[in-house]
Amino acid sequence: MHPIPERELGWKFSRSSGPGGQHVNTSDTRVELTWSLTDTTVLTPEQKARAAAVLKHRLIDGTITVVSSQYRSQHRNRESARARLQDLVAAAVVPPKSRRATRPTRGSVRRTNESKKRRSQTKQGRRGDWT
Repeated sequence: MHPIPERELGWKFSRSSGPGGQHVNTSDTRVELTWSLTDTTVLTPEQKARAAAVLKHRLIDGTITVVSSQYRSQHRNRESARARLQDLVAAAVVPPKSRRATRPTRGSVRRTNESKKRRSQTKQGRRGDWT
């Protein structure tokens, strides 16, 4: 997948909580990154549909929001948010692996049959005339 162009990203900045002393009270280091999945030109329609299905719990009106406030500098939080969005979308557009049908091994079939036989014998032992 190609990197998401800067023109498709929306940035908001606010004051962050956490370490930083007096610096925290004066600078907007918390970053909120928004990206519209429906309006993007980077993904094909199939990729958009797959990403929408995978990320449906994160979408609000077709928009994904990623927040980063782990670093003390706005620049590092911007890089972190962008990398997380990129990873999120890249993982969402990967097509799922198709399952190859396999047969159970001979040993697993044998073990299953033995446990069924034991269970059957247990239940047969419970039958009978108790009077």
